[in-house]
Amino acid sequence: MDQLILCGKLYDGIRDELQEQMEILIRGDTIEAVGRGLPCPEHTRRIDLRHLTVTPGLIDAHVHGNILRWQEMDHILNQSEGYFTLAYLHTAQRCLERGFTSIRVNGLGPTGFGAIDCRQLINRGFFAGARMVVGCHSLGCPGMPADMSMYVSANPLLSDQAQPSFVGSGPDFFANQVRREIKYGSDFIKIFLSGSFLSPDGGPEVCYLSEEELRAIIQTAHDLRKPVTAHVYPGQAMRRLLAMEIDGMEHGALMDEETARLFENSGAYLVPTFAPYQDIIEENEAFIHRLTADAQAKLRRYAPLLRASRQVIRDSSIRLGFGSDFCSVHQPYESCYEYRSWMRSGMGAFRTLKAATSVNAGILGIADQVGTVEPGKRADLAGWHRDLLQDPDALFECDFVMKDGVRCAAGNRVVE
Repeated sequence: MDQLILCGKLYDGIRDELQEQMEILIRGDTIEAVGRGLPCPEHTRRIDLRHLTVTPGLIDAHVHGNILRWQEMDHILNQSEGYFTLAYLHTAQRCLERGFTSIRVNGLGPTGFGAIDCRQLINRGFFAGARMVVGCHSLGCPGMPADMSMYVSANPLLSDQAQPSFVGSGPDFFANQVRREIKYGSDFIKIFLSGSFLSPDGGPEVCYLSEEELRAIIQTAHDLRKPVTAHVYPGQAMRRLLAMEIDGMEHGALMDEETARLFENSGAYLVPTFAPYQDIIEENEAFIHRLTADAQAKLRRYAPLLRASRQVIRDSSIRLGFGSDFCSVHQPYESCYEYRSWMRSGMGAFRTLKAATSVNAGILGIADQVGTVEPGKRADLAGWHRDLLQDPDALFECDFVMKDGVRCAAGNRVVE
C-alpha cells in the first residue's frame, strides 16, 4: 500500500531550510514524490506528522557497534566473538529506534567478522536495525590502541597470545591484512595511526605506523576499490595521509590551520567526533571523572589545544561528517550527544544536519540510496518534536522512524 507522510516541517538534506507543510509519497520502500498537495492513489495510507519536523533518516559515521555498554570496555578481552556479534545487533537496533537508520561501524578489539553477518541479516529483513556499513577491524601495530592485548602487557606471555591477528608490522603484513579484511566482507579499511586519549598508550601525538606501512594499506585498498580512513590526531600525521590520497580521517582533534587548508583543497573528509572531547572543553568534571586517571591526565594536558583545534575545524570548509565514537562515558548508540556537541560548538543546525544526512551518505558510499528526501531514494525518515534549529538536545527524543518504507519502533528517551 502507498503511504503519504504529512510533514509539519521538512528538512530534505539538500536545502538549508525547513519547508512548511510538505508531503512525501512513498511506494513500497521508495520515495515516489515530494511536494504539496500531491495526487496519490486511492486507499493510500496517510501518516500525520504535522506536529513534527521530518528529516531523512540520520546517519552516524563512527560507531563502535561491538560494545554493549561502555562500562565493559576494560573487559573486552574476556568476551567472545558471539558476544560481539550480538552487541553489533543490539547497537543497530538501538540506533534505529533513535532515528539513525544507517551507521558506519568498525570493531574495537578482536571482534571477529560477526559484524558482516549482522549487516547481512539486517539487509535481508530478519532483524530490524540500522543499515550497516562495516569495517571489521582497525589495522595497527603492537603496543598501540588497535592492540587490545596491551591491557595485559604486564604479563608478556599472555599479552603475546592475546595479540589480535590484524595487529602486526611491515608493509607485506598490512597489504595482506587489507586483502583479508576485504575477503571477509569489510566495506572499508580503518587504520589506527596515532595514539589515543583513552587507551594506555603513548598519547595522541605519537604515530605508530611507518610511511611504507601506510602506503601499503592505502594502495592495496584502493587497488581493490575500497575506501580508507584513519584514526589520527596531530596535524603532521594528517598531512602525511593527505599526501597519500587517503579518502578520509577520523577525529583530527589536534587540527592546525596549515592542515585545514590542505584538507579543504584535497576533497578528503573528516569525521571530527566532537562529543568525546566535549566534557574537557566545557570542564564538565562529573563526566571527566568517569574516565581512567591516564585518560583524564591526557585530556587535561591537551585541553587548550583541543579548544583551539575545534575552532579551526569549525571555521574551515573541510568536508565534515557526523560521527559519535562512543566507547566511554556514553553508550555507542547515543548519537544525540554528538548533535549536542556540534550545536554547542557553534557549527549551526543546518551544517550539522547536512553532515548527518547527505554528507554522511557520501562518506558511507550509499548516497544513491539515502541521505536526502527526494524521489528515487529509499524511504528512510525520522520525526522530531523538539526544535532542531535551536535546541542542542533536540535529538534526545525521537518520535517517528521509518526505514525502507516500514515504520519502526521509536520514542526512546535518553536519561543522563
